Amino acid sequence: MFLLLGFAGCKHEAANPAQEAPASQPQVVDVSSNGIVRVDNPGRFPLQPAVARSVVSTLEVTGSVSPDVSRELPVLSLANGRVVALHVGLGDYVHKGQLVMEVQSPDVSTGFDAYLKAVNDEHLTSVTLDRDKLLFDKGAIPQAQLQAAQTGDDDAKADLTASEQQLRVLGVDKNHPSDTVKIYAPASGVIIAQNVTAAGAAGITYAGATGSLTIADLSHVWVICDVYENDLANVHLGQHADIRLNAFPGKTFSGTISDIGAQLDPSLRTAKVRIQVPNPGNQLRLGMFSTATILGSRPDTKTAVPAGAILQLHDRSYVFVPADNGTFKRIQVKIGRTLEGNFIEVQTGLNVGQQVVANALDLQNTADQQ
Repeated sequence: MFLLLGFAGCKHEAANPAQEAPASQPQVVDVSSNGIVRVDNPGRFPLQPAVARSVVSTLEVTGSVSPDVSRELPVLSLANGRVVALHVGLGDYVHKGQLVMEVQSPDVSTGFDAYLKAVNDEHLTSVTLDRDKLLFDKGAIPQAQLQAAQTGDDDAKADLTASEQQLRVLGVDKNHPSDTVKIYAPASGVIIAQNVTAAGAAGITYAGATGSLTIADLSHVWVICDVYENDLANVHLGQHADIRLNAFPGKTFSGTISDIGAQLDPSLRTAKVRIQVPNPGNQLRLGMFSTATILGSRPDTKTAVPAGAILQLHDRSYVFVPADNGTFKRIQVKIGRTLEGNFIEVQTGLNVGQQVVANALDLQNTADQQ
């Protein structure tokens, strides 16, 4: 009996619902807020209407400084041979007509040999023509022979002129021949490429030559920028652009869009936009990273509020507008650039004429203390 009673008691105790542990249920707490702020004496927070400001639309892109290819000139040696002297190097500034290198070339001896032969041939044909003229005047030879002598003399003079021109092209003085050719700078500028060294080969080949040296006039440069496909509709030839560089903080250079690439980068979906920039004093150096602000051609009307009316919370922007019964409502806005007079452009969330609290941070701090 004791065993039965004990078993029944245990069964009764296990079946008691009051002693069973309740299942754990998640509790949902509503933490949302309608943005209403209540403060004592709301009249001490002055209101100010959102105003309309005429703003020129801008597009900010990044790029780098590049040479203006129309102001680049290769330094070529039309005589093939070995460089025996190189007087300048990469990055040097050279003046037009300055000696930059000397090339020892077998083309010089070949051209000078052709010149000497042309001189001898022209002398011989000239003497023959003078003799035939004398004989023809005395009736000793027919006119056909005189005409043949005249033609030979004309051909010899043409060959002499061509050989002299060949020496000039090679850069050889016919009166002071040498086995080397002196190469001079065709223009003033900075050497931005060097494709030859001392004792290296120079000259024109059938495979093509880019030039032993490349001189660039850097008084004007290009800033090549990448513009996304979605922004191309706002970019036009002749638009003004402000250029800023990390090397010159606080300084702005002016440029003009001179070309918009016809082909997009297939992976980045960007087009190359070329900005022509004057470069007095060669301050802009090739390869410098730059930021270009492209200004729109027509001003747009934008909504603006004082800078103090903007409240920044968790990387978001808010303003306070008056609500019912002396309360204020916090609404989120999207802001843009800082305008003149310490105003902030409001892109979305607010209309012109709406009243906002002039000092949003003061109102927020007051509400947090209550």
